[in-house]
Amino acid sequence: MLAWLAELSGTFPVLNVFRYITFRAGGATATALLFVFFFGPAAISWLRIKQGKGQPIRADGPESHLAKRGTPTMGGLMILSGLFAAVLLWGNLRNPYVWIVLGVTAAYGAIGFYDDFLKVTKQSHKGFSGRARIAIEVVVALIACYLIMQIQPPAISSGFAMPFLKEAIIPLGILFPLVTAFVVVGAGNSVNLTDGLDGLAIVPVMIAAGTFGFISYLVGNVIFANYLQIHHVPGAGELAVICGAVIGAGLGFLWFNAPPAQIFMGDTGSLGLGGLLGTIAVAIKHEIVLAVVGGLFVVEALSVIIQVGVFKRTGKRVFLMAPIHHHFEKLGWTEPQVVIRFWIISVVLALVGLATLKLR
Repeated sequence: MLAWLAELSGTFPVLNVFRYITFRAGGATATALLFVFFFGPAAISWLRIKQGKGQPIRADGPESHLAKRGTPTMGGLMILSGLFAAVLLWGNLRNPYVWIVLGVTAAYGAIGFYDDFLKVTKQSHKGFSGRARIAIEVVVALIACYLIMQIQPPAISSGFAMPFLKEAIIPLGILFPLVTAFVVVGAGNSVNLTDGLDGLAIVPVMIAAGTFGFISYLVGNVIFANYLQIHHVPGAGELAVICGAVIGAGLGFLWFNAPPAQIFMGDTGSLGLGGLLGTIAVAIKHEIVLAVVGGLFVVEALSVIIQVGVFKRTGKRVFLMAPIHHHFEKLGWTEPQVVIRFWIISVVLALVGLATLKLR
């Protein structure tokens, strides 16, 4: 909303600062942080009253998790509220990428909210039907990816970019929405599977958001894009404002989610934020880089796929427990050890992802 002040910069030069994406991204970060920080306590109290017993704890999980019984979930409502408030205030609402990303975030957040609602009310881990949930996610992702294809320059609109190959792009044609929808759905569910320990998911999400905010800014700037020999996507720089809001809202939430957590993110937040990251990756033509930067999410998802697949075929388990963060808990790692070490891995992967910008 404040982006309109940039239009008055000719009359009031002091307002010229609102033209800069970097300034508005910083404003979005601060706004989202303060929003979540100040409204967080009231939201937690309200959710605790409404939910009663809180999120059900797996009986077959690590024994240390039993102490978390009664902790409210749906903390994603705090994150997404701060995110939307900040973007609507600081973002350029004439930019179609903003609405596409916010649309996917809202839709995936709503799916996660319904899943959380069923789990809390039924006090069961069986929430929303898996097939129905995935089906809706796929439809939302297909619509978003189709819209992205329609608003991008024809030369890159239906192409899949490859890291390390400079401006090379694989033409997918009408298959573009199908292939990229897989990226969005995969990102949403991978982040969802990672959200199993206090603070484990939100920090890697912020690291990925910071990385993609930086890449979005470069991709949206024709000078930087040409210098780095990456695909220039007009208008994509505005996504840096959304990434800034994710970081701010994430920091605010981490204040309450730090061990021992006062609230869990729940599917509301993890699905919404995962879908957001996946959509941004598609918009800026860095889908494969997302698999690098979000490598932790990929490993978490693969650990579940491998565990389930092998168990169905052989009746044996590859990991002591899946997702893989529980495997390390079973090995004797404390929860803070798992969380902090996974954070370190996320930072390293983000640096590797950024390195692909220059190694082209």
